[in-house]
Amino acid sequence: MKTLMLIGLGGGLGAMARHMVSRLALHWPNAGFPIATLTVNLVGGCAMGLLIGWLAYEIDGGKDLRLFFGVGLLGGFTTFSAFSLEMVQMIQRKAWGGAVLYGTSSVVLSVLALMLGLIIARKMFAG
Repeated sequence: MKTLMLIGLGGGLGAMARHMVSRLALHWPNAGFPIATLTVNLVGGCAMGLLIGWLAYEIDGGKDLRLFFGVGLLGGFTTFSAFSLEMVQMIQRKAWGGAVLYGTSSVVLSVLALMLGLIIARKMFAG
């Protein structure tokens, strides 16, 4: 139960932070460009790197901090941070083929899956 509470609280805060960035982005130039998404993905990726680097020193409570910040807060802020971490881990292991396959398939297949979802939803719910 504690695990779910940590993740849920962090996730809620992360989602609220993402919403605030999206609201602020409405006032930035070039509002048609997805600057809010790019911003949260870059900030989230950097934050995940900082978190994992910090937790590598095995500080007390590291598991709870990883759950709250890594899975919860950054997961709610952006799922791109987890993807970025997994890509870096593959690159560090020199798993070049896996990294290319994972990176390419994640982006391309996610876009295709979203398109499929839109097609299905339009067919199901179009009046």
